[in-house]
Amino acid sequence: MAHIVMTSQRKSGNDLDGPVKRRAFDFLDTLQNNESAAIPLIESVPGARDDRVRVSRIGLGHTAILFSVTPTGGGEASFVYMGAWPDEAAARLAPRAGLQVNPVNGVLDLIVHEDQPAAVTSGPEHARPQVDSGYLRRLGFTAEQLTQELGLDATLVDRALAAADDHVINAIAADVDGWQGDALLELACGLGIDDIREKLRLTENPVDPTLAEDDQILQALEHPASQIQFTYIGADADELRRVIEGGSFAAWRTFLHPEQRTYAEKHYSGAFRLSGGAGTGKTVVALHRARNLWRRNPNARIVLTTFNRTLARQLHADLQTLEPGITIAAKPGDTGVYIDGVDKLASDVLLRARELAPVAEAVLGSATELSPRRTDTVKVWREITKSVDTDLDPRLATPAFLDNEYTAVVLANQVTTVADYAKVARAGRGVRLNRSQRIAVWKLVEAFRRRSRMDGTVSFPEVLALAAEYLRRRGNAGEPFLADHVIVDEAQDLHATHWAMLRALVAEGPDDIFIAEDSHQRIFGQPVVLGRLGIKIVGRSRRLTLNYRTTAQNLQFAIAILSGAEYHDLEEAAESTHGYRSARTGPEPRLLACTSLSDELDQVATRVRSWLDKGVEPSSIAILTRGKNDRSQFVRALGERGIEARVLDDNPAGPGHVQVLTMHRSKGMEFAKVVLAGVDEAHVPARSVLAEAPEEERAEAELRERSLLYVAASRARDELVVTWSGRRSVLLQAVPR
Repeated sequence: MAHIVMTSQRKSGNDLDGPVKRRAFDFLDTLQNNESAAIPLIESVPGARDDRVRVSRIGLGHTAILFSVTPTGGGEASFVYMGAWPDEAAARLAPRAGLQVNPVNGVLDLIVHEDQPAAVTSGPEHARPQVDSGYLRRLGFTAEQLTQELGLDATLVDRALAAADDHVINAIAADVDGWQGDALLELACGLGIDDIREKLRLTENPVDPTLAEDDQILQALEHPASQIQFTYIGADADELRRVIEGGSFAAWRTFLHPEQRTYAEKHYSGAFRLSGGAGTGKTVVALHRARNLWRRNPNARIVLTTFNRTLARQLHADLQTLEPGITIAAKPGDTGVYIDGVDKLASDVLLRARELAPVAEAVLGSATELSPRRTDTVKVWREITKSVDTDLDPRLATPAFLDNEYTAVVLANQVTTVADYAKVARAGRGVRLNRSQRIAVWKLVEAFRRRSRMDGTVSFPEVLALAAEYLRRRGNAGEPFLADHVIVDEAQDLHATHWAMLRALVAEGPDDIFIAEDSHQRIFGQPVVLGRLGIKIVGRSRRLTLNYRTTAQNLQFAIAILSGAEYHDLEEAAESTHGYRSARTGPEPRLLACTSLSDELDQVATRVRSWLDKGVEPSSIAILTRGKNDRSQFVRALGERGIEARVLDDNPAGPGHVQVLTMHRSKGMEFAKVVLAGVDEAHVPARSVLAEAPEEERAEAELRERSLLYVAASRARDELVVTWSGRRSVLLQAVPR
């Protein structure tokens, strides 16, 4: 049986039309599983630079290019699939393609030789500067360092050293595949050669130079940096189909950066936190880590959880795509990987409890049996503030303040009496409360709890607090923990009771909790500090900075939204966007000022229609709005203008329709084309949200609104359009018109 090695290339023949993709799959599937039938279809290329290169006509006017690599002794051959191109393009490309083991670091490079020496350019918008004035030279880099110490291609080094600034280097890097493109991006950010070698694991050279060339190539495929661009495909046809159908954009889910691979594979002595901006691959690392933990020990009990069930469903689908045979646990405590939203996880934990009365008494001050089902807490708090007479300042008698106070202070500290509440520490709360104010707040808390007892319901924060207490009691009684490993995605949006439950779910120790988060994307709740919640990171924290989802232009736009604001991570350290960069380039975001709402609806419809007319799949187009009313309005408007659109809420995205959803719902999603609609001063930030926040917490509410727009802007892979009527949002001030 032949081994198939797929390649990831940004400028490749991997983004094919559906029928051609199916032909490519059929050819590779035959080659992998019925080599004798495929070999007659494969031809050598006369005059090729590399005598390993092969071609095969797969039909529909396309030709596949691949390399045949055979180990010494005649073992099973490996075929490195480069991609498929139209026949004429493939005929020009194949003779110039080659595989080469980098002599400096042992990484496998895919080379496309130029017919003529390439002219050194500095990008389409920059005249070529004198070499001595290049950006990298000003940082102290020399051609000898970059070629002899790092191993970069000499022609590429000439182009990079001639680049006037880091933007030009980014543009060059976006056209370079594999580890060399990533190394250029790191250089543009000012990283030193030793740091780049460590980040890309270039010190790990597995190649024995005394071996035959094909054997060296096979060894080089094992290099972590080679696996940015090359990966073996197992015998499972579903895995082959996934990689082919995913195309070049989805390739980053398969071809891990060495830094990502380290975090997915490494053993840690305790909890570990991985941060990074939108699109840097935190979720991909979390998925690979879940798979790796399961592969190491199929009997392990692994919990993979995230902020809500919608995101969890995507994790479930992605993990099964990544590892089709993985064991999915039905409930916490079962062998395999349990995957669900963190609130559902808490509910499932409580389903194991035989007697909840003592747990409820410890948490809620009452032994009443409570059914774990959700209540509309905002509605309940609003009714209570109107019906219960207190002298609480009206600016504090709001559902937002009371719900956060109840979760972050009362439940987090298991406060059950007014005396306890009067003296409990309220670390992290922006509003200071004197004794009389605390008594007034407690009066409302008691009313809230009475309502729960009457209704027989509990809120999700209460379910979490009950689950945490139940798990603590199990541990104190000597019963085993329900999980061996816990992996948390989108961790920035979890509150104190979430963390209490997660901490009690797994014993403190090696590889106990893996946390993926981006504090710039925190759009719910109040900030927390992990150390205060029993989760000790103590130096086990790293940050991803290379964005694989968005183009450099869209990333720059999204980062500009955060400009001027101060953020802190889950360890209370300042969070920065320094070093964020993208591996892709594309058009500049378009900002469209509209004269009226009607004009805005027309302009959005015109933009969407232009994409559809170019053959863009409708479901890869998204209109994001701040609120649900605006969302419904755009669905109607698109329909009236002949464009099929649908609301995306709890339902999964489906083909054939433009997706219209709120900015909150877009969290964790990605689309090829995105319109941010209604980004005016009345909608973004939302006036109602800021009006309800006490003055001391207004800055925090503004941060969440800023983060929400950042999240929405970073959903766009390729094209981003921003529209508004009236005065544009103040959050766009730092964005160029």
